[in-house]
Amino acid sequence: MEWSCAKQGHSRRVLLSTIPHRRPQASSPVEHRRPPPATSTYLLPTDRGQQSPNLAGRLSVHLPPCRPSVQMNTDPCILGPASIGLGFLQKIFGGMSAAGIGFFWVIASHLVSYFYLLVVAAVFLSAGEKTPFGDLDDDDVFASKKAKTKVEESAPGAATGMILSLRESLQDCKHSLASCQVELEAAKSEIEKWHSAFQKIPAVPSGANPDPVSVVSYLSNLKSSEESLREQLEKAKKREAAFIVTFAKREQEIAELKSAVRDLKTQLRPPSMQTRRLLLDPAIHEEFTRLKNLVEEKEKKIKELQDNVAAVNFTPSSKLGKMLMAKCRTLQEENEEIGAMASEGKIHELGMKIAVLKSQNNELRNQFDVLYKHMDGVTNDVERSNEMVSILQEELEAKDLELARLKEMLSQKEASHDEAVEERDEAANDMNTASDPMHVKVES
Repeated sequence: MEWSCAKQGHSRRVLLSTIPHRRPQASSPVEHRRPPPATSTYLLPTDRGQQSPNLAGRLSVHLPPCRPSVQMNTDPCILGPASIGLGFLQKIFGGMSAAGIGFFWVIASHLVSYFYLLVVAAVFLSAGEKTPFGDLDDDDVFASKKAKTKVEESAPGAATGMILSLRESLQDCKHSLASCQVELEAAKSEIEKWHSAFQKIPAVPSGANPDPVSVVSYLSNLKSSEESLREQLEKAKKREAAFIVTFAKREQEIAELKSAVRDLKTQLRPPSMQTRRLLLDPAIHEEFTRLKNLVEEKEKKIKELQDNVAAVNFTPSSKLGKMLMAKCRTLQEENEEIGAMASEGKIHELGMKIAVLKSQNNELRNQFDVLYKHMDGVTNDVERSNEMVSILQEELEAKDLELARLKEMLSQKEASHDEAVEERDEAANDMNTASDPMHVKVES
């Protein structure tokens, strides 16, 4: 039998020391060849905490095949002790993990092998045969049905005792396994508690697994902070002790001063008889009354001065100051009311004036707009008239030039006419002198 476990590229193989099986000698001369061993493969996870869909570990159990008997009547197949132990453990530890089943299967196979060895030894010892253990053959160990019946008949007590002892050992294994499982669950719960506790610390971020280095550094920081706090506590205790000592000294001094004051009071207090004698003396009585009246006058004066000082230098916390502040508040409220009443009438009048002024302002604005438009028109007319005046001036200048030209022409014509008239006059005179009829014609 062979148990192989392959995990992440490397394999482990455990050879179980079992007694080899051989077929019993057949009566017929025909020998049957042994068929190849059948293999039963069980897929088991190699690590207890890892059960991924891709199972890394694999447990291959090679079981011996069933061998048909040589006789015509078929014998049941003779299975090895390891296969019997595996089926037995699978029935018992059905809820256990795969690694635990493989471990206990190996132990059970060894125990069953030792059991068969002991049974064979008991059989040969009871039969009286002197065959040594090293010369045992496979046929001697796994005999036919007749040998089995003889062994069962000859040594039933030894087999029964061995079975009982094996059952007891199996029960012990069960109990130890149960205790181990309980301890494992307790350890798991403890680990989960520590895990949850480490996840709650501020050094580990939320949703992340606690890193051992960060946890150790956090614990070291806590230890250092604890040591520093202890040092501070010791310093505070020392300071407290020093303060307690100083406080005790101050209390002692206060007690001493109180006792000294008490002694002084007792020393200054006159005896009762002496005071009575002093009061019975009329001169002393008169002096006492005078001093009493003087003290009362001084007290009244002091009170007046204190009132004056309080009136001058008052504070909000003093009584007079509180009274003055209350009076000021009442006066302020009255002033506010009077101002509100006065302001209401004034505001109304001012509002009316403002409304009138606004209306006047609107009228003036409208008039100004009209005047502005009229001024625009007037400026346009003035511009047009200026243009017209300039045109007329140009025309007038042209007319003046033409008039001067005409005047020159007229003066020239007059000069020429005068010359012609003079010539005519001269001619007429000449003609008159010549004849009178000619003179009449000329006049006409």
